[in-house]
Amino acid sequence: MACQSVAAVMDEQALLGLNPNADARYRQRAMAYFEQLKESQDAWEVCAEALAKGIYNDDHVKFFCFQVLEHQIKFRHAGLSAVQQQLIRETLMKWLQCQLMNNQPEKPFIRNKAAQVFALTFIMEYLTLWPKFFFDILSLVGLNPHGVDIYLRTLMAIDGEVVDRDILHSPEETRRNTLIKDGMREQCIPHLVESWFQILQTYQQSHPELTCQCLEVVGAYVSWIDLNLIANDRFVNLLLSQLSVEELREEACDCLFEIVNKGMDPVDKTKLVESLCQVLQSAGFFNVEQEEDVDFLAKFSRLVNGMGQSLVLSWTKLAKTGNVKEAADTLQAIEAKVPLLLQLLVHEDDDISANIVGFCYEYLHVLKQLPQLTDQQKSNIEAVMLAVMKKLTYDDEYNFENEGEDEAMFVEYRKQLKMLLDRLAQVSPELLLEAVRRVFTNTMQNWQTAPFMEVEVAIRLLYMLGEALPASHGAHFSGDTAKTSALQDMMRTLVSCSVSSYQHSSVSLEFFETVVRYEKFFLVEPHHIPNVLMAFLDQRGLRHNSPKVRSRVAYLFSRFVKTLHKHMNAFIEDILTRIQDLLELAPPENGFLALLTSDDQLFMFETAGILIVNGESPVERKQALMRSLLLPLMDAFRLLLAKLLQETEEERQAALADCLSHAVGFASRTSKAFSNKQTVKQCGCTEVYRDCMQTFLPALSCPVQRGVLRSSVRSFLHRMIICLEEEVLPFIPAASEHMLKDCEAKDLQEFIPLISQMTAKFKRQVSPFLQQVFMPLVLAIFEVLARPAEENDQAAALEKQMLRRSYFAFIMTIAASGMNEVMANQGAENIERVVFTIIQGAVDFPDPIAQKTCFITLSKLVELWGGKDGMVGFPDFIYKHIVPACFLAPLKPTFDLSDAQTVLTLSECALTLKMIHLKRGPEFIQFLQQEYLPSLQVSPEISQELCQVIQQPDVKVLKNYMKAFFQRAKL
Repeated sequence: MACQSVAAVMDEQALLGLNPNADARYRQRAMAYFEQLKESQDAWEVCAEALAKGIYNDDHVKFFCFQVLEHQIKFRHAGLSAVQQQLIRETLMKWLQCQLMNNQPEKPFIRNKAAQVFALTFIMEYLTLWPKFFFDILSLVGLNPHGVDIYLRTLMAIDGEVVDRDILHSPEETRRNTLIKDGMREQCIPHLVESWFQILQTYQQSHPELTCQCLEVVGAYVSWIDLNLIANDRFVNLLLSQLSVEELREEACDCLFEIVNKGMDPVDKTKLVESLCQVLQSAGFFNVEQEEDVDFLAKFSRLVNGMGQSLVLSWTKLAKTGNVKEAADTLQAIEAKVPLLLQLLVHEDDDISANIVGFCYEYLHVLKQLPQLTDQQKSNIEAVMLAVMKKLTYDDEYNFENEGEDEAMFVEYRKQLKMLLDRLAQVSPELLLEAVRRVFTNTMQNWQTAPFMEVEVAIRLLYMLGEALPASHGAHFSGDTAKTSALQDMMRTLVSCSVSSYQHSSVSLEFFETVVRYEKFFLVEPHHIPNVLMAFLDQRGLRHNSPKVRSRVAYLFSRFVKTLHKHMNAFIEDILTRIQDLLELAPPENGFLALLTSDDQLFMFETAGILIVNGESPVERKQALMRSLLLPLMDAFRLLLAKLLQETEEERQAALADCLSHAVGFASRTSKAFSNKQTVKQCGCTEVYRDCMQTFLPALSCPVQRGVLRSSVRSFLHRMIICLEEEVLPFIPAASEHMLKDCEAKDLQEFIPLISQMTAKFKRQVSPFLQQVFMPLVLAIFEVLARPAEENDQAAALEKQMLRRSYFAFIMTIAASGMNEVMANQGAENIERVVFTIIQGAVDFPDPIAQKTCFITLSKLVELWGGKDGMVGFPDFIYKHIVPACFLAPLKPTFDLSDAQTVLTLSECALTLKMIHLKRGPEFIQFLQQEYLPSLQVSPEISQELCQVIQQPDVKVLKNYMKAFFQRAKL
């Protein structure tokens, strides 16, 4: 029966809107009512009354009342009168009293919110108004289960607010939290611990959920209270008894873990862990193989891991401080845990095994530091190796074709095991190499009859040695003969025992991954290359029935060819013939099942390019081979573009545009084969790439699917600027004209780097073109930036910011290119307009990256036009606009001098002032002292100081001074 009384006056209509199913009108009214109650001086008191008297049965209304109360305590507590603060305390206690009398507890979400409000009140009032907070609650609830539940939830909420290290606190909150903890330690912690003991004892059979809650509380508080209150016979025996109770054992294990984890003196920690281990062992908990409850074992494994890591930490501290005897005792304690560690590590349940990896890793680290290993320690290392090898193995349930959450977890677990393997290699590389060799050789001898998981893990171990045993730039086959001959033997076995024919995708993948990891083996024994090439090219690799294998092999094949193409001259044309069907452009029709995706085909085209370009054929042959590779792409492109221009259905247009984009991308990718040595000219391929350009450029004027087409052609032009050099120049004006028509922010932002690349590469050669394109490009940018956008459209705002940055970078490239005429010939009005945008970028936009670019540009313009023989009228512009920009930008509130990027901007600003002084001399100093600095109310002393620093030769002094100058100015 709920406590009930006279109804408080609340807006019943608004309360209807609290129901999640209420319509929008009622919900809006409820929100408005919530705001009204939060902000009023005393209207919230109706919520207090409703809670104290249990007026409402609706859960949403109760929750709402607690929310209103929470707001008052959290944000308005200091402004409440003493009577109102007393009202909150009384409300909470009356509500709690009601809970003791109710037959049914409140829903968990209400109890959690109530606990939060209790905790907030405690934080605000414990040190001043309510020091007897816990005594009042404990004397009220006694051992009533409903009351105990709220008490425990409140303790966890207080832990979250005061203790939890994962929550960031302000310095003020941290000070307050320290005072609260100190106060609790002095006044009430022993009483709280006693209450926990009573709860654990009373409720372990009748209310296991309350006992678990209480264990969680003990685990949370043990990190900062006196450990002797918990780590004593009475408490530990109670916890141990609960380790045998099915509903409590996992929580009891977690609680013991927190006790073991508590920071303390290393000798005391060793004693604590050892006494706990003794008790656990004598109670039979170390007999892991007899335990069937895997969830408990996972927790137990975590506890053993905690104990082991604590001992390792103690040993490290003791060894560092030279406590020889105690360090030896602790090492003995660690060694004594190794049999248990191994049992848990090798357990068939991966969660149990994963939970002990940390201790295992640190134990190996201890062994690495010892001057000499005992026979027992060596045998421990071998046991860990065998356990790792066993646990790396896939199980039957692993789904290779449709990997889900379980598979992802196993992949993560494998990464942890790899860390152990790497650590084993550091401790004893010889033992590891020998163990892997033994497993590998035995498995390869019987691969035809062995299960796939054994074959996969044997090859995987060989693969993993590549990272575990260090080698500079993958040079595993030179240097240390023991290692190189073992690896060479295993590689020879791998490529000659026909295991690449094993019918399982995991084995196929591991084979190719390993072949490519140890590609340098084939430089030592190149006679194996033909066999491996065949594996890549047939149903074992690129034509495997698994799309996943085909996709990965396409990439691995390109890597293999890149490294070893010099040894493939005899097979180049054979390889090209065999992969010809994999180089066909997939048509845009749905339902066409290609062997490779378009992304995979990129690697195939790159590989084909590498084989042609690096072969030893005469130039004419290379030319013919490259043309036969690119001609089908050009033919398909013309046909598809013609279709696209006639197509009206949007979905079909998109499919055609994608296909066109792939054709351009493939052609682009073949050009990656060219280097400074093997240029396009030397291979006689200039003409075919010119033909490609003539074929692809018409796509720029296509009125539909512009974004996709422009993007791919633009990327192709970037490549051609590198490969064809000045041969590309005749194509650029027409291409630019098309790309500047009807463009979006993103189009322009991607077009500017193309112009910048040309400017940097060709300089004077492109000056006429740049003079012609400069203002159309600038005006297109201005037009896009001026387009109105939705206020909250963050994507559009970001696109504009990126375009603005690209624009400023473009002007900087032009200014820095030494081609004074490009901007100088744009006419006075246009020049002024552009330079004003640079001033605006330096001062008005709070974007330090763009501002830095603008100051670099201004400095360059001063260098070009600011001297005696510079541009007419520019010195005036310097004094009217550039000098003020150097002071107004850093004075802006958004100019954050604690931000590293902004400090770089300030450095460029200082360099601009330095450049003005270099070009204008004493006239500039006079202007600063007599006109500009006085207008900013800078005192004559500071003004003189700044001018002296500007005149000094050391720029660093000026940069430091400017930072201090503006920090002072902002105070």
